[in-house]
Amino acid sequence: MEKVSCRGVELLPLHLNEQETFVVHANAVLTPRGRLLLARRVVDEGWPIVRAAEHFHVSWPTAKRWASRYVAMGPAGMTDRSSRPHHSPHRTPGPVVRRIVELRWRHRLSPLAIASRLSIPASTVHAVLVRCRLNRLSHIDIRTGEPIRRYEHSHPGALIHVDVKKLGNIPAGGGWRFVGRVQGAKNRAATPGGRVSLSV
Repeated sequence: MEKVSCRGVELLPLHLNEQETFVVHANAVLTPRGRLLLARRVVDEGWPIVRAAEHFHVSWPTAKRWASRYVAMGPAGMTDRSSRPHHSPHRTPGPVVRRIVELRWRHRLSPLAIASRLSIPASTVHAVLVRCRLNRLSHIDIRTGEPIRRYEHSHPGALIHVDVKKLGNIPAGGGWRFVGRVQGAKNRAATPGGRVSLSV
């Protein structure tokens, strides 16, 4: 999974029905603990905002923001909040999303072809396909049209793969390539156990 890094915070991309996950960079200036320390210095100990900002190597608007949030919400307000809007009035309606996915699965159409059929912008179709993880046809099984599901295990050796290899026994007296087809057929009939299956 590809990570996008921005100002010391790594944001993992969203998939369908998943929430945003913030991973704080190890060298970030203001981790939730650092924010709490900054806010307590300003609110509880009475430090000037400018002095606290200089001490924590941040701008004074940033220091003021965390101090104000500490006054309003307490220590719980020091954690990251999702940047996702509370409601999206212009989001693509559910029936249109289902129709886009159906056309992609059943007819394997491109975003341009789906857009022309549904009379919506191709960028909207592409955004829906990315959100549903159907933007690449290689992610969809050719025969069934279903998304390809792969086995994923947390550690090596959790999944055992067994292949069966069929080995032919060389008959006593030689095979047909060495002695000819007629004699080779006689040698094969006289040798018991023509083929052996080996599990690898």
